[in-house]
Amino acid sequence: MSSDLIHRLDKVDTSEGLISVRQMATLHVPYSAVLYERLLGRPFAGHRDAISELIGNVLESAIENRLISYQITHRKTGRAERIAGFPQAPDFIIPTEFFPEVVIEAKIAGDDGTARDKVTRILHLAEMRDQRIRENRPSFELIACVDGRGFGVRREDMRKMLRATKGKVFTLSNLDALIPNTKLKKFISNFQ
Repeated sequence: MSSDLIHRLDKVDTSEGLISVRQMATLHVPYSAVLYERLLGRPFAGHRDAISELIGNVLESAIENRLISYQITHRKTGRAERIAGFPQAPDFIIPTEFFPEVVIEAKIAGDDGTARDKVTRILHLAEMRDQRIRENRPSFELIACVDGRGFGVRREDMRKMLRATKGKVFTLSNLDALIPNTKLKKFISNFQ
């Protein structure tokens, strides 16, 4: 490893884990003094931003692997892709964007701002679904697959999301329940 590289945890407040954090608290070190990202500018934030999509892909890949293993026809949308009928393209549309019967939004959120933004997208999709129902148009089942600390701290938003999806919220730990407990099972020819 090059000597000019600095590991993100090699800082006075994190170098020894919780012991370091306690030492800084005991010494009453101001929080602003340990915010190295402000001091260093964008290096750590740049790294975090660079890997955030990779982290998000963990959940999306797990969903897609399940859809593929059950041979469920689906459309995984690309980043910033435009899909007719959707102001913002959902992460997955089943079976196709022309006849959406299931829509899945997926996100791992490490902070509450990211979680808030995803909940807003899910609530907007729920409004679209409900509008289609009111107009007697074909609609879709809305599913949220979420994980991460950001969702854990936004309890009221989680309640809204559970209501909007009619309880169809899954995490990495219960993703095996996704297909048997949603309309996705309809797309399996030999579902047991």
